[in-house]
Amino acid sequence: MTTGPLPIRTRPRRASARRPALRAAFRAASRRAASRAVSRAALLAAVGGLLVSGCGVLPGGGDDDDRPVTVMTWAPLHTTGTNAPGMTAMARAYERWVNSQGGIGGRKLRVLVCDEGNESVAAAECARRAVREKAVAVVGSYSEQDAAIFSPISLAGIPYLGGYGITQEEFVNPDSYPVNGGLPALVAAEGAQLAPHCDPVVLVRPEGITADTWPDLLRAGLRGAGGTAEVVDLPVPAASSDYTPQAEQVLGRLAPAPAARRCVSVALGDSTAVFVDSFRRVAPSGGAVAGAGTGTGAAPAVRIGSVLGSVSQRLVDRSGGASGPYEGAAVAGWYPPASDPRWAQMKKVITRHAFGDNAIDPADAGVQTTWIAYTALRRVVESLGEGPVTARTVRDALDKGTKVTTGGLTPTLSWGDDYARSVIGYPRTANTRVTHLEVRDGRLVAAKGAGDGPGATGDVREALESEPAGGREE
Repeated sequence: MTTGPLPIRTRPRRASARRPALRAAFRAASRRAASRAVSRAALLAAVGGLLVSGCGVLPGGGDDDDRPVTVMTWAPLHTTGTNAPGMTAMARAYERWVNSQGGIGGRKLRVLVCDEGNESVAAAECARRAVREKAVAVVGSYSEQDAAIFSPISLAGIPYLGGYGITQEEFVNPDSYPVNGGLPALVAAEGAQLAPHCDPVVLVRPEGITADTWPDLLRAGLRGAGGTAEVVDLPVPAASSDYTPQAEQVLGRLAPAPAARRCVSVALGDSTAVFVDSFRRVAPSGGAVAGAGTGTGAAPAVRIGSVLGSVSQRLVDRSGGASGPYEGAAVAGWYPPASDPRWAQMKKVITRHAFGDNAIDPADAGVQTTWIAYTALRRVVESLGEGPVTARTVRDALDKGTKVTTGGLTPTLSWGDDYARSVIGYPRTANTRVTHLEVRDGRLVAAKGAGDGPGATGDVREALESEPAGGREE
């Protein structure tokens, strides 16, 4: 039995003399047809490439006008250290608001958010995601992982617009476009605010290189305002559940000074509340020391200074308000107080587009920075008109010195090659304005500045330039 097809018998044919000629003719025709097919395919590919690239074969054939403006905002969201969920939440609210108004220059805004985890691996992944998603900018973000975030976005040419200002890299890297003077400006401003009242000042700040320049900056602010106070540097762990040993160290360093001249400046981010709670337990109480409020009995008999971001209205409220330890505290900020009418538009957006998100506190410095950063982004994108919006065009507009107004919340901002405005040691700084605040009757308000104080606003350019960015050797 066979398993294949049955054999078919055929009758042998005699070769024809014409067959070789026919085969030759057929092969020639096939070659000509194949050549024509290849030519047609090449032509179609070339035309298709021109259409896809928008090189002008058919005007209006590209889809750039319909492509959304993609940006990213990142911040630490669920860490044991400082978290800034309000920044990503504010970015989302801004996205919903601006798209309800027709987008930016007729283009839809697409906001990506990322938890940078306050550690380098997660931060680097956020940056790489921004590159993969073709973000035109990273906007209104917070990260202490400067090396991890700047390497990927710098390589891709993505600008870092309106970072929180926590690291020195944000003020020296050419890919950074800050909207405030960062922590350096606040520390210098705090020195100016404490100058009339304090000698010495113990600075409680995080361990690590990020804050290593702060003692010099605080000293520069003190000297610039006519103060002569000694600055005692006390670096502490950035995240701790108890600071009792460090609080006792502060009291020991302040003990020789007259009671009315004892001051401590605390800038630990979210851990500020933990330190002040430890300090309150070990320090003698004496009511409000600033003479500006009415709280009594709970505040340590030591003047407290801090910076916005470490002290907020929410912290004051949950710590007892006018009867709590922050009554009379001097607080340095970048922007007008939250009660200022210039924040009205931001508050309206939060009310209508944040959908009750409790992470967004209008008085939070991170939320305010994100709002201003997105305001700057909108101005820059609108300046591009109907041209393409890419990381390169956004960066070019920033580098050419496009003027950015923020409704009076900051001075007019620009980051062009205006070396006359450049701050020595912090060349990317475009805004050295600061606001002096105080806790009065349980509210964080503008300082009165009655004769011996710096007033409600100030400028720390001179203080920043008087101390090298790398610090001074003792």
